[in-house]
Amino acid sequence: MNYKTQMEAAKLGIITKEIQVVSEKENMDINKLMDLVASGRVVIPANINHTSLSPEGIGEGLKTKINVNLGVSGDCAYYDKEFEKVKLSIEFGVESIMDLSNYGKTNTFRKQLIDYSPAMIGTVPMYDAIGYLEKDLMDISAKDFLKVVEAHAKQGVDFMTIHAGINKRAVESFKNSKRLTNIVSRGGSLLFAWMEMTGNENPFYEYYDELLDILYEYDVTISLGDALRPGSIHDSTDAGQISELIELGALTKRAWDKHVQVLVEGPGHMALNEIAANMTLQKRLCHGAPFYVLGPLVTDIAPGYDHITSAIGGAIAAANGADFLCYVTPAEHLRLPDLNDVKEGIVASKIAAHAADIAKGVAGAREIDNKMSDARRRIDWEEMFSYAIDSKKAREYFESTPPTDKHSCSMCGKMCAMRTTNKILNGEKVEIL
Repeated sequence: MNYKTQMEAAKLGIITKEIQVVSEKENMDINKLMDLVASGRVVIPANINHTSLSPEGIGEGLKTKINVNLGVSGDCAYYDKEFEKVKLSIEFGVESIMDLSNYGKTNTFRKQLIDYSPAMIGTVPMYDAIGYLEKDLMDISAKDFLKVVEAHAKQGVDFMTIHAGINKRAVESFKNSKRLTNIVSRGGSLLFAWMEMTGNENPFYEYYDELLDILYEYDVTISLGDALRPGSIHDSTDAGQISELIELGALTKRAWDKHVQVLVEGPGHMALNEIAANMTLQKRLCHGAPFYVLGPLVTDIAPGYDHITSAIGGAIAAANGADFLCYVTPAEHLRLPDLNDVKEGIVASKIAAHAADIAKGVAGAREIDNKMSDARRRIDWEEMFSYAIDSKKAREYFESTPPTDKHSCSMCGKMCAMRTTNKILNGEKVEIL
């Protein structure tokens, strides 16, 4: 039997090598995984031309995955620095990297990234359209946009953010909502501008079937972008956001009918008390498709610390059903992140994802925490460092102020609770002086 996508193979009962790998990584029964992929509740983004890929599953019952954004801009067009971020991301074991380059000819960097990376690769073709086509925004035709999508697909991109839901109906809802921060999605704002300047329907909505045909050919997962995601807690869960989400639900089913895998993207900025309800609403309106969230950031007043505001929201979102977290760095809203910003963003997102997996009861999620706790009880520093998300930083902190007694740290010294209890339980005398 012939198939083009992981979803189509699962519908036909074919176990692909990618499904086999994900089943082993997640310790999930392969028949259960097949059912989830066939129904669209799990995706395995795996372009047929991404030969260096180590496949990952995203969705129901699986570990929460994280994505790192990187890429050049007009003000920071240094591909060598971006590739350092790629290497750091791989070292930290991130499952996904999005190349959001929006300046010059990006295809050389993207090819190197796809050839090198075992992590899945995502792009937003809208960002690349002006540079790739060498046309200004208003001069780009609807079919031109599809050419850029096909170019990315041929190179081996595993998933693409396509803002197909911001059609004329959604735009009217946005205009009537009188938002505080309007449209904060870069790709969404460009499409909105193109629609307003040309008077045409969103090309990705108008030619959605042709778009799906391209994605099907290379098994590219469509990540349905939320052009109307809230850019402030004031705008969260408003009519614009929800009207677009309804459109995304309909587009999800149309993609599944063509055996194309689907992710759905979500907010954004959102108050803590709205997050859980939004996760439930998305899953309901989008038929259980995996949910990919940016944050959400739970307050708007922490520039320089938005990796923290994002991790708080991301942990709550994932604990309530989100499947895929896009990292946020301390540089969010301020500048292109540097290497250290990327590291801080990765660690914060990994903490959020892991905390959510524990809350969701993902199989095996607690095991490493139990190992860390056991090592702490025994005061085995080397073992503790080996379990840490950032073992290098943990070691540096410990060694910066070394204790006089190796069975403690410099905070408690000989008054360490672990040391005291261990000695008493071992029948030893506790001496402090």
